[in-house]
Amino acid sequence: MSADLQNPAFHNDDKARETLEAIRWPNGPFCPHCGNSDQEKIAKGEGKAHRPGLYYCAECNGQFTVTVGTVMERSKIPLSKWLLAMHLMGASKKGVSALQLQRMLGVTYKSAWFLCHRIREAMTPAKRGPIGGQGRTVESDETVIGGKAKNRAYAKKPPKKHSVLTLVDRDGDSHSFHVANVKARTLRAAMVKVADRKSHLVTDELLSYGSIGKEFAGHTTVNHSANEYVRLGGFAHVNTAESRFSLMKRAVFGTHHSISEAHLPRYLAEWDFKWNTRKINDGERAALIAKGITGKRLTYRPTH
Repeated sequence: MSADLQNPAFHNDDKARETLEAIRWPNGPFCPHCGNSDQEKIAKGEGKAHRPGLYYCAECNGQFTVTVGTVMERSKIPLSKWLLAMHLMGASKKGVSALQLQRMLGVTYKSAWFLCHRIREAMTPAKRGPIGGQGRTVESDETVIGGKAKNRAYAKKPPKKHSVLTLVDRDGDSHSFHVANVKARTLRAAMVKVADRKSHLVTDELLSYGSIGKEFAGHTTVNHSANEYVRLGGFAHVNTAESRFSLMKRAVFGTHHSISEAHLPRYLAEWDFKWNTRKINDGERAALIAKGITGKRLTYRPTH
């Protein structure tokens, strides 16, 4: 997908549909109802009696478009605005607020807010990890998200703090988790989901990592409380994880300001996605988001 804002797919719904079909169906359309991909059993609806982009499946007698079975299903927002929003969110390293999208897309705030969360859902990987492996180094670090008590409005309670754990392969991806606390049992439950135990683990001096580190091929620590940030000739550090956190916190301070506990995992997924795709261009990143819409639904209420 071209990252040029003059791309017709960002302004014309027919071009947007063609772009989305090319990304989702590189080998031709397939039926989301029965999985049929035999092109001889799939026909495109023609004429004014059919809505644009409608296909028929002779295998199950079903009808579908490119948005069926995705986060875009039943959306009233034009496809061109969907693709533009994907590009803007993917290209903005520090994030785009729903208010900003509301102004740029010409939609209501409610639509822009829900659009943002649907796109974050598309950024969420279907499967996490594993990261690391034999001969590789995984850094683990934790931080807190939440406003400072001194910044709260008069007579209001201090904002709730949310603990976040991030695991970063120095030569690969990052995965972040919202954790209830930083106790060993809690951290381990999150770490074993994605970190290969054949990796060498590098952490700070948090005592919780002591027992967890024994499960890995090796465990090295740095003592931040003693102003020790790098040692062993530059091998022992968690600067990669710290860098990952700095991008996240700039997004919070500069764009989102306040993030609820209920939606924090989707924001974490967005920041992981941007970190993990940092070496590709904006057009390629937007195309990955468009691929990630498949098989996911996010609605205000449960569907039946």
